[in-house]
Amino acid sequence: MKALASVRGWFASAPAMLVAGLGQTLSFAPFEAWWLQPLSLALLAFATVQAAPRRAAFLGWLFGVAWLVSGLWWLYISMHDFGGMPAWLAALAVVALAAALSLYYAAAMALFARLRGANPYLNALLWAACWLLAELARAVLWTGFPWIASGYAHSVGLLSAWAPWIGVYGLCALGAGLAFVLASLLGHGPSRSKLILAAGGLAVLVAGPLLPSVFTQDAGTLKVSLLQPNVAQNLKFDPNRLEVNLQLLLRQIASAKGDLVVTPESVVPLTRAELSPGFWADLQAPFAAQGRGLLIGIFTGSEAEGYVNSVLGLPGPGGADYVYGKRHLLPFGEFIPPGFRWFVALLQIPLGDQASGRSEAAYEVAGQRVRPLICYEDLFGEDVVASMVGPRPATLFVNVSNLAWFGESLVQDQHLQFSQMRALEFQRAVVRSTNTGATAVVDHLGRIGPRLPALTEGILEAEVQGRVGVTPYARWLSALGLWPLFGLAVGVLCWAWRRRGG
Repeated sequence: MKALASVRGWFASAPAMLVAGLGQTLSFAPFEAWWLQPLSLALLAFATVQAAPRRAAFLGWLFGVAWLVSGLWWLYISMHDFGGMPAWLAALAVVALAAALSLYYAAAMALFARLRGANPYLNALLWAACWLLAELARAVLWTGFPWIASGYAHSVGLLSAWAPWIGVYGLCALGAGLAFVLASLLGHGPSRSKLILAAGGLAVLVAGPLLPSVFTQDAGTLKVSLLQPNVAQNLKFDPNRLEVNLQLLLRQIASAKGDLVVTPESVVPLTRAELSPGFWADLQAPFAAQGRGLLIGIFTGSEAEGYVNSVLGLPGPGGADYVYGKRHLLPFGEFIPPGFRWFVALLQIPLGDQASGRSEAAYEVAGQRVRPLICYEDLFGEDVVASMVGPRPATLFVNVSNLAWFGESLVQDQHLQFSQMRALEFQRAVVRSTNTGATAVVDHLGRIGPRLPALTEGILEAEVQGRVGVTPYARWLSALGLWPLFGLAVGVLCWAWRRRGG
């Protein structure tokens, strides 16, 4: 019995939280051990189920730091290798970011410890609600940074069937609920309540695949050519290399075969006004034939108005260019948060303070309506859901990205996993054109199809299926946003507060 108590005590210790946080990272791509997400989170649930609020907050913070440092360490590459920041400062910045974001989880665990009671079923709901609020806070506050939110681990596995019903944050709550069930099996308590909780957790796992799963219909196919130029980041903005890169781009575009040709984000690191007329004429030439189109990453605006990370579509309706400007900007990389201009100055990032763009509903080509997403905009389904409903909804997503800033490890597969989740939530294919990877096709069921090897130059020629129709998640998200999830979580907290007598 003493040995068992010692083992249980270690599970509730600070070192265990660091191990559990690392396990949370391993649940995401490229490892895709989805089952490890609730299992590792169960250690945090077990540690906080009897802890005082202050200790619960500390353990939640440690878990978050280990998870986010191990999952976001590639930010070091952009700051040190390409931004010129000293190694010690770049490493410290990653840890500081993880520590700051982990305060959400510290607050959630302290709140749980303050409100928990003797009822194990209410405690399970309360724990899931607190975790959900922490994930939502990270997603929406200070422009949001929900990278590797816990629900993304379930773009594969048994829980993925819930995605078109409740979306990624609903999956955060389901994963947290399963984690509490697993923790209850390890802890003390009556066997009857453990049995009921276990039955509830099993029902969640089994029910997902049994739910209605097809909400959209075939809207025809589209042949796409997805370009991957593989231009090294340190050469992308080099004026001595620019003309060579642009000529290589023209050759890639001319050799593409698809009805829609897509280039990566900012593949032209200039505005159209800064390009020679001859370049633009050569660019347009392959698309003179009716029915073909091009989406090209370029900057719009000016120094006076602000530069906008954009996608231009050629040719547009009536001969005018289609324009999509990135709206959800990346802190520090694309806009400077108040008080951090000194930090961004250290990074030496070109165009580090950009303007927010405007959005067109869709780019129409070959009978399909294409919704562009620039880089990490595809983390914010609540921002794009409006284009999935209405009389002329988009039939597929196109994501254009440049992840060369961050190397190859983890980041490319993580970003591809986010595309999987958007495909599951809205049942639309996602095609991705990136500079160095992951250039790939994800079908409307979230399955990864053809993919180019990372860090190679090439063109991915593929055929994708457009879809029309509305998933349950898209329906309620477009009408109410994320407020139903906030409301449910706060409702559980109020119930727990009243049960404890305030």
